[in-house]
Amino acid sequence: MKRCSGWVLLVVMFLSLAAFMPRASAQVDHITIGAGTDEDKDLQAITNEADAQKKLAMYEAFVQKFAANPAAVAYGNWQLSQAYQTSGDLQKALDYGDKALAGSPHNLDILVSLASVAQQAKNNAKLMDYAAKGGEVCLSIVKQTKPDGMSDADFAQKIIEDKGAVQNNCDFLETSGFNAIASEADAKTRMTEIEKFTAAFPDSKFQEPVSSYALDALSQLKDNARLVAYAEKTLTANPNSLPALLLLANFYCDDNKAGSAAKAITYSQKLIDVAKADDADADKSRKVYGGVGHNTLGSVYLKQDKTAAAIPELKAAAALLKGQDDQQYARALYGLGYVYGKLNKLTEAREVLTEAVKIQSPWLAMSQDLLKKVNNARAGVK
Repeated sequence: MKRCSGWVLLVVMFLSLAAFMPRASAQVDHITIGAGTDEDKDLQAITNEADAQKKLAMYEAFVQKFAANPAAVAYGNWQLSQAYQTSGDLQKALDYGDKALAGSPHNLDILVSLASVAQQAKNNAKLMDYAAKGGEVCLSIVKQTKPDGMSDADFAQKIIEDKGAVQNNCDFLETSGFNAIASEADAKTRMTEIEKFTAAFPDSKFQEPVSSYALDALSQLKDNARLVAYAEKTLTANPNSLPALLLLANFYCDDNKAGSAAKAITYSQKLIDVAKADDADADKSRKVYGGVGHNTLGSVYLKQDKTAAAIPELKAAAALLKGQDDQQYARALYGLGYVYGKLNKLTEAREVLTEAVKIQSPWLAMSQDLLKKVNNARAGVK
């Protein structure tokens, strides 16, 4: 057993179970049209128009007429964007929405509207741009400077109120950004989206699955240095990140550099400790994480020819993984068959390998070959 697992595939398995820096000076924009102004009167007339095509023409004229008023232009373009979305012309909806956003770049209402259009158009690149810009605005609320003369208590209350006023918009943009990542198939593009997302939403409620997607994308790109760096960065932010612990345990198990085996053991043991797979309330995900931790630990011991230490780990892995994950269960069975064969415990080897060859897995061919050797040895065939 020279390799631990084929660890590139492991992050993908767990996914099935489951940029720019923000500027502190950004503020939430709101469009205000003064009551009784010429702009207000024209908008009332547009609102009263029942014909959709005439309404579009009126908004176009409104934008031209009040070109010197940035708020009016932004509002008019925003209304045009929504009208074109309703009519199904999503490209025009995005075009007009971008014009509105240019006039009111920190407007969460416009960003939410545009994210909705991009989502409908299945345009992930635009969707992530709007989500990330929205995240920047949401983040600016907690980074705002305390006004002169305001007490600390009043300022803290102000931030709470400001956040509460935009929370629904911020939640929508955060979820939209995550959905863009989840639906992106290209690994390079997905990683670009993740970098934008994590900068805009550093404390995201989707931190765990986003980390899994990032590790998967970097695995596909075969960027091992960046992969390890990202996993270690993830653990710095969240020392109990199961996907990161999983990846690093298996990466270092497969790595033959000096010191890698010790790292693999450390990460595997931490993975087992965090997963708490033996707890009565452990769900499938935790059982699989714990099972893979035991699998990897057993594999490291096999590489070190520590067969006595490997057996209990592989047994624990098989017990946790049976009925939970066939691929990793087969991995544990093959490992047990291998170590039993080395110890000349042919009956035990035959038992676990007979089970292993019933499962379609990356270890099937090796299990079949090893079972044949075990049967021949039992029969005295040379």
